[in-house]
Amino acid sequence: MDKKIILAIESSCDETAAAVVVNGREVLSNIIASQIDTHKKFGGVVPEVASRMHIEAVDSVVKAALLEAGISIDDVDAIGVTYGPGLVGALLVGLQYAKGLALGSKKPLIGVNHIQGHISANFIEHKDLKPPFVSLVVSGGHTFIVHVKGYRDFEVIGQTRDDAAGEAYDKVARALGLGYPGGPKIDKLAKQGNKDAIEFPRAKFQDDTLDFSFSGVKSAVLNYLNKAKMKEEEVNKADIAASFQNAIIDVLKTNLFLTCERKGIKKIAVAGGVASNSCLRETLLEEGRKKGIEILFPSPILCTDNAAMIGSAAYFNYQEGAVSDLNINAKPNLKLGER
Repeated sequence: MDKKIILAIESSCDETAAAVVVNGREVLSNIIASQIDTHKKFGGVVPEVASRMHIEAVDSVVKAALLEAGISIDDVDAIGVTYGPGLVGALLVGLQYAKGLALGSKKPLIGVNHIQGHISANFIEHKDLKPPFVSLVVSGGHTFIVHVKGYRDFEVIGQTRDDAAGEAYDKVARALGLGYPGGPKIDKLAKQGNKDAIEFPRAKFQDDTLDFSFSGVKSAVLNYLNKAKMKEEEVNKADIAASFQNAIIDVLKTNLFLTCERKGIKKIAVAGGVASNSCLRETLLEEGRKKGIEILFPSPILCTDNAAMIGSAAYFNYQEGAVSDLNINAKPNLKLGER
């Protein structure tokens, strides 16, 4: 098999990342400069701060990725870069750097959809994984159920109509005084609580869609806390965390397995930051065992934003001749499958 080396760059939100990936599945380096400690102070990602920190970090992160991989830019076959969706200022930093590198080194540039990147993380973790399968992409900014028909052929089956699952986690965590990022904190606290203590709502749509809505459950938690505060009642934060998490995961599970049933598919690959959630993993694995459906997850390092997943997606784009023009622009609202 012909060996193709991709240098990949990711800067869509609050991680500046670069990686070297061979043939879409072998990672030679995966460097991540996280801004999380900075954004913690603000209780969430501040776009202007994120952009400035990307500018400061991108050159050294890319150089570190090449150094760790033991190669130079001359050894690279193509440069992959995230061009959407994400924060426009953050995306532009990685994209402009990648363009300059591609121009200077005369290497092809491959624009990558960030969601395609998350899906592709499982190609790194599971070397034999091939389409078709169903993917659940669940993170701070995105919640999608995707029928992966091919390496670049995607059918979106369900998506959030308001808050992403991870966004709801962050907002509820803030209301509970747990701090940012909320996902890991709620996951940890929920272990001490009773998931059936409080019945929070699960959004269901009338039109047979498998879309999600998480603003209702988020609002229900905030209302529950406000009522308790007005009555000067003590609340059990662990029970709230467990019950909230149960409501979110219940809807994800239901829609995901309904998709498999409708499509006749027996394989699910989960991706995105929330894919690290221990309760989500346990729930889906248990349901998969019951239904005879294989459930795959990437390692935690490949769940959060990283460039290795972008390198994997870029390789499959490159194999199908999907090379980008140097005029490619950042698309903060880029849809999956949009060309």
